[in-house]
Amino acid sequence: MPRRVLQGTVVSDKGDKTIVVLVERRVMHPLYKKFIKQSKKYAAHDEANAHKIGDTVQIIECAPISKRKRWTVVTEAAQAASAE
Repeated sequence: MPRRVLQGTVVSDKGDKTIVVLVERRVMHPLYKKFIKQSKKYAAHDEANAHKIGDTVQIIECAPISKRKRWTVVTEAAQAASAE
């Protein structure tokens, strides 16, 4: 099964080698057929402590690293967009 890749904004970098990423997505309401924003926070592993609050990053699923961490930072999204 392929590993999911999500893109979001760093909202916390207080943990050692850990960042919290807020991922927002638009989904259609099943009854009212109106698009609404849903958001969820993911704890992600940042080995180099390189990312700060406000950075846009891509995270990928991985094996569990700790109780809450099941995601790893792939790249900073701005760098990935400029490389393409």
